[in-house]
Amino acid sequence: MRFELLPLFVAASSVTAKVSYDGAKAIRIPVGEDVTPVMDIISKLELPTWKGVQNGVPQANSLVDLVVPAEKVAEFNTLITDINHEVMHEDLGASIAAETATVSAFQAGVVDLSWYNAYHPYADHIQYLKDLQALYPKNSEIVIAGNSGNGNPITGIHFYGDAGKGKPAVIIHGTVHAREWITTMTVEYLAYNLLSNYNTDTEYKSIVDKYDFFIFPVVNPDGFLYTQTNDRLWRKNRQSVSTSTCLGRDINRNWPFQWSVPGGSSTDPCSQTYRGVTAGDSPENKVLVAQINALKASQGVQLFIDVHSYSQLFMTPYGYSCDALSTKNDIYQSLAKGTSAAITAVYGTKYVYGPICSTIYQATGTSVDYVSDVTEANFSFTIELRDTGANGFVLPPSQILPTSLETFEGFKYLLKNM
Repeated sequence: MRFELLPLFVAASSVTAKVSYDGAKAIRIPVGEDVTPVMDIISKLELPTWKGVQNGVPQANSLVDLVVPAEKVAEFNTLITDINHEVMHEDLGASIAAETATVSAFQAGVVDLSWYNAYHPYADHIQYLKDLQALYPKNSEIVIAGNSGNGNPITGIHFYGDAGKGKPAVIIHGTVHAREWITTMTVEYLAYNLLSNYNTDTEYKSIVDKYDFFIFPVVNPDGFLYTQTNDRLWRKNRQSVSTSTCLGRDINRNWPFQWSVPGGSSTDPCSQTYRGVTAGDSPENKVLVAQINALKASQGVQLFIDVHSYSQLFMTPYGYSCDALSTKNDIYQSLAKGTSAAITAVYGTKYVYGPICSTIYQATGTSVDYVSDVTEANFSFTIELRDTGANGFVLPPSQILPTSLETFEGFKYLLKNM
């Protein structure tokens, strides 16, 4: 039985029709030991889920976040009468509309904190990176890891200290999952803050002088573009599947390491966690694997961070097994504890830390596990940004800068202490 479904309200005659969430509700349901009542509701109404459901089954003793289409709200209310729940978004469509209501005309060449007051179209993100690089031409360059399945360049910024290129690499990926818009902004803020303070702050200068930074705010451009034109809550890339009418692979279940371990991904092309036909068969994954391994061979990889949302977690290897632990697990947990504390110290935002599998869920074919054990980077982490469920993927623009500021402090701790 399949519970992770195609997006809401797409007309059967057109897979490219714009998805409407007007009148839909986002709901949170606490689940105890018996997951059957919630699973039955999800199955009966074919509800898309955001959190707390692994391979179609709600996780026991967890929180399940799901979306109820407008036309199913009445029936859902009848079924949920005796089950405790809370409303995250009363009208999901209205929340999505408000999310982009603050977007103002982008002024090319203007690089300041005003960028972090709103979410932006994909083309403006690319221009922002170019404008940022143009301000620091002696210490940075625009880099293209390669092209997506639809031919969009996977664009990043490479920056380094006055001594030049060639130091161990720090690699950060954002917008792996297309709907996680807060990750795009937070990753860009890291580059902005380090570069803009390099010449005036000795602490920042010492960090940049020590490493080469490769910052990619959007590694899934096809999916990200689709969230801005057709379906705000699209997750995967836009790759076709020869055996299905469903589109997309989950790029973070496609890395060629522990890819086929049961339980951590899906073989169903319609699932949000579809792993692909073979390990590493997504165009984006091929590009990212090649780039990371080339950097390892040429200058070494000190740190990799895969940035996601939401749940407020800072996690270490491994995702593929809850029994396997890194040989450096003690060091990993010490760094994760310090990073989480540094984030919390800014606004009090609480983060939980630990290995991926035991902290959130089993996940196979992930970037963190691959970069840890195949690329053999010194350190490999993933983070789930704000929030813990009040807004979920549709995080208000007012939280962009606070999220970016606190996350930067966590990353700064990590860069200084690893």
